[in-house]
Amino acid sequence: MNTADFQEDLAMRLRVAAEAIQTADAILIGAGAGMSVDSGLPDFRGNEGFWKAYPPFRGRKFAEISNPAWFRRDPRLAWGFFGHRLNLYQTAIAHPGYRILRQWISVPKFGGFVFTSNVDGQFEGAGFAPDSMVECHGSIHRLQCALPCRRELWATGRQEFAVDPQTFRAIGHLPTCPHCGGVARPNILMFGDWDWVEDFTALQLERFREWQKRASVGKIVALECGAGLAIPTVRNVVEQTAEFVIRINPREYSVTSMGVGIPLGAQEALERLNSLLGW
Repeated sequence: MNTADFQEDLAMRLRVAAEAIQTADAILIGAGAGMSVDSGLPDFRGNEGFWKAYPPFRGRKFAEISNPAWFRRDPRLAWGFFGHRLNLYQTAIAHPGYRILRQWISVPKFGGFVFTSNVDGQFEGAGFAPDSMVECHGSIHRLQCALPCRRELWATGRQEFAVDPQTFRAIGHLPTCPHCGGVARPNILMFGDWDWVEDFTALQLERFREWQKRASVGKIVALECGAGLAIPTVRNVVEQTAEFVIRINPREYSVTSMGVGIPLGAQEALERLNSLLGW
């Protein structure tokens, strides 16, 4: 497809998406790592993306490092990785696409809900209601005991981790459990993770199911932003919930259900759609 044909096709896709948003009775926002990259955050796409973000881990896979075993085996290495991520997430500013989505979900009769696999807290930081979102992999902004000695969670709070740039091991004090004094860890679902305390996410899922039930009497339109195929949790939920899916993804934008794919990054697509809507 030449450039002119691509632009014409893209314009048609954007018009179809804008019309769907205008007719929505409820909006489901599905978000993967591609939603965060426009805020300057890494998405770890493939080993090359992971190694580019974390050169000392070259030769290792993301799934190998994002593993709860390190909090027992080498907690300074574990917190070097997650502490560095927390530093990034605390300083990142949510891109304008978040504000646009927040405005859109205020329009339909049944409002909107967020279902995201991101652990960075960008949606809550951008002003989305905490009781209208599911963080299906948890959040780096909540901590739990690494054992865990009990199922309690607590806020990470604002803190900056010192990390050795050569080894990516944390320097200085590590977060500890207020009950047993052992090492704490982020309340994030990692690979091979049997220790994740899922209670908070379970509560979020219960609220989501209640919203689904209310909204199902109308037309649910999903805006899926930057959710990939490697771990298709977000895609599956979106396709199972929405009557119409708007899939925003620069590479993996094909839609198998009723909907339209938009081959753009999240921020650009949302800004262009907002211009068409004029809301």
